[in-house]
Amino acid sequence: MKHKAKKRRSMRLHIWGWFVVFILAVLILLWFFQILFLQNFYNRMKTADIMKIADTMKKDYLSGDYAESFYRFASDNQMCIEVRDQYERSVFSVDALGSGSNGNCFIHGPNNHAREIIRLLKRQNNRVLIGKENNPATQVDILIYASVIGPEDQPQGYLLLNTPLVPVSATVNILKKQLLMISVMLILIAFVISVVVSHRLAKPIVQVTKEAEQLAHGRYDIQFTGGGYYEADRLADTLTYASYEINRVDTMQRDLIANASHDLRTPLTMLKGYAELIRDVSGDNPVKREQHLQVIIEETDRLTALVNDILDLSKYENGKMTLERSEFDMEERLREIAERYRGLSEVSGYHFSLETDGPAPVCCDAGKIEQVICNLINNAVNYTGDSKQIFLKQEHVPEGIRISVRDTGKGMDQETLSRIFDKYYRSSNYKREVRGTGLGLSIVKAILRLHDYAFGVDSTVGVGSTFWFVIHPDQKSAEQKQKRA
Repeated sequence: MKHKAKKRRSMRLHIWGWFVVFILAVLILLWFFQILFLQNFYNRMKTADIMKIADTMKKDYLSGDYAESFYRFASDNQMCIEVRDQYERSVFSVDALGSGSNGNCFIHGPNNHAREIIRLLKRQNNRVLIGKENNPATQVDILIYASVIGPEDQPQGYLLLNTPLVPVSATVNILKKQLLMISVMLILIAFVISVVVSHRLAKPIVQVTKEAEQLAHGRYDIQFTGGGYYEADRLADTLTYASYEINRVDTMQRDLIANASHDLRTPLTMLKGYAELIRDVSGDNPVKREQHLQVIIEETDRLTALVNDILDLSKYENGKMTLERSEFDMEERLREIAERYRGLSEVSGYHFSLETDGPAPVCCDAGKIEQVICNLINNAVNYTGDSKQIFLKQEHVPEGIRISVRDTGKGMDQETLSRIFDKYYRSSNYKREVRGTGLGLSIVKAILRLHDYAFGVDSTVGVGSTFWFVIHPDQKSAEQKQKRA
């Protein structure tokens, strides 16, 4: 079944598009509020200013010293002022707009509306009257404000204000021309900036993509570059680390195939060769036949061990191996293991030293932990010095039971230590023939990780190496013991 190709969008074009949309949105909002709502905004601001001025004027009037400030307010704000007492008699009046036929004052002159405004004010419950009237002679809207001075039930007077609401149509026309020029300039600037920004932001991603394509074609030594941005640098560092790990795994895989092929070829060649010898030469000679059959048996065992190690390691690494935990005494098990190697001591001259510090009850997979100890001892046999001394030690530590195997070989440098648990890795620090499949320490690592036990190796060049691991106390077993107690 064919899948439709997913439509891909350029990151650079996407960033540029969103930047342009942002600038257009800003311009639309600017035009919308500055042109369409400028008059309403002006009217609201003018009304708010008049209300603030009126509050100040009422305070000044009640204080008794108000004439000077009232004249100043009228002059500064082009405002007519009329103050009347509680009997509606005029006590202060300023006509700053003119009360003639072409004037804009509604509270002065022969046709003033002061008394009408006061009557409307008395009907209001909030003690304030604000209105707008259009002067037919001048076609200008007039803002009218009236307010009670003092308590509403015993008013001390009335304050009336009259100021024109200047039309802003001429200002709007000027702003339109100015905004048009600003809009064109902003669009051009936005276009240039968006192109530059999108290019700079997309460039590291494009570069990383090109380098990733080289990685996909098998170039594992590629060094990714991020371009100076934090996120891009983190991506580049992650991909560089990934390429290093892929290269390491690929090298290990090639080594595994090469070593496994070599280790399989050698016993198979010997099996075929000795089988042919039995067929062609020693078939009728019981002594020779027995010798050749023994070689075949040994090589078959070696081949079986290699295949079993490969299968076991594969199960460990794939998570298909399960643990069968049981409680046993580690000290007793170590003595049994040391006893098995006594035959090797007698035949090959190896000296095994076991040191324990008392009974060590543990709860773990006995068979797999025994395999770990045997693999470490076999490794020590291969790499110990001419003294052929191998030291097996058990000690109680705060973390649990620490098991260590020490040899007296040449030791290892830091590079060797970092790779010693890799598959088929073998140190060059040995003199005798190394026996085994090359997977022993890898199996050790897999088993201990499956148990979640701490492990490691300490080595000093010219002195020897000590492989160790710590069996942690089993929490479930400890709780069961406490309940039984």
